[in-house]
Amino acid sequence: MRAGEIIAARDTTAKIEDFTHKLSDKLQSMREMTYPPEARKAFGRTFSTMDLSRLLAIPESTLRTLTLEGRGPQPLRADNNRRVYTLDQVWALRHYLAEQRPDDALRLLPHRREGEKLQVIAAANFKGGSSKTTTSVHLAHFLALQGYRVLCIDLDPQASLTSTFGIQPDRDLRSGEDEDERTDTAYDALRYDNLRVPFSEVIRETYFTGIHLVPGNLRLMDFEYDTPTSLAARQTDELGLFFERLDALIASVEDRFDVVILDTPPSLGYTTMAALYAATGLIITVHPAMLDVASCSQFLKMIADVTTTLRGGGAVFEHDFIKFLLTRVNPNDGPQKIMGGTMRGLFGADVLVAEAVESTAIASAGVAKKSLYEIEPGEVGRETLKRALESADQVNGEILDLIERVWGRRP
Repeated sequence: MRAGEIIAARDTTAKIEDFTHKLSDKLQSMREMTYPPEARKAFGRTFSTMDLSRLLAIPESTLRTLTLEGRGPQPLRADNNRRVYTLDQVWALRHYLAEQRPDDALRLLPHRREGEKLQVIAAANFKGGSSKTTTSVHLAHFLALQGYRVLCIDLDPQASLTSTFGIQPDRDLRSGEDEDERTDTAYDALRYDNLRVPFSEVIRETYFTGIHLVPGNLRLMDFEYDTPTSLAARQTDELGLFFERLDALIASVEDRFDVVILDTPPSLGYTTMAALYAATGLIITVHPAMLDVASCSQFLKMIADVTTTLRGGGAVFEHDFIKFLLTRVNPNDGPQKIMGGTMRGLFGADVLVAEAVESTAIASAGVAKKSLYEIEPGEVGRETLKRALESADQVNGEILDLIERVWGRRP
């Protein structure tokens, strides 16, 4: 190897930049192949009358009658001549039936009523691979299908949640490399200087009816850098200290949503602490393996230490519920059974009864940047998808039950 080649090989920055461009270009081309021609993600799945009957808890005969009489949103005809509905039509039908049946309005349109506080759910753990993003996405999609208005906030600089919604962070969002350039992320509204924008300006609609998103990208890391400087300068504004800022932003738009879902970074920094302070409910995702449980133990200790320290600054961390969720569970794995049993023996009812099973259906969906609720027939084996969906429904249904208990809708 010649001297020039040695220098080039040792130039780590140049090498990493080369890796970045190559990988970004490849991801972009893969996305364009998946979502041609505009390269924008859309919700492609349709719902049969049987699907709709289960979602809305109304007889199929009622749907047929509405179609025959030309009332309400009219279904499309699939290739096999069966009636199918788009996701937009599912929401339209909820609104139509709620108007026609006032007694069923709360069930059909289960939006928050007066006195029911906004629920902010944070999926948290600083161990990579604990399925925080998978949990967040599936909960958001499940709630939207049930008729709830959901806001997802991606607080992780890696922006996996953003990518799942069909947005490539380094392509579709402004980089914010210049100090005065916007980033289209929560950082624009969290920052401490006079370039801060209203939170509503970084909220965008998604392809999934019922869900809005605040995207993330690498610029979110600047909040971690800016905060110590702000604290040292004793800098304050109407949003308050670092742990209060996200809570204040969410409060500014709370009338638009029923549930907010926070996907947190895999670290216990200023952003994660702000998320924990803003949250009303905490889901701690943990894979039932020795190293993961040991890491979770350290995470819990750090939370306890930091929140104790912040209490002296006026931060009160209170949650309506804190639950552990066992993720990527293999029911046939002996060591996992032991660790899962250990968690349940220690924490009892603080561990969700339902478990998120490990499934090739989730892996296949992830490759296409989809959730299980977006998978169309034929993309994954029927039985495999059925088992994975049953697991996801049980987990999300249990979380929804916790939310409705807080609202007083359940005993």
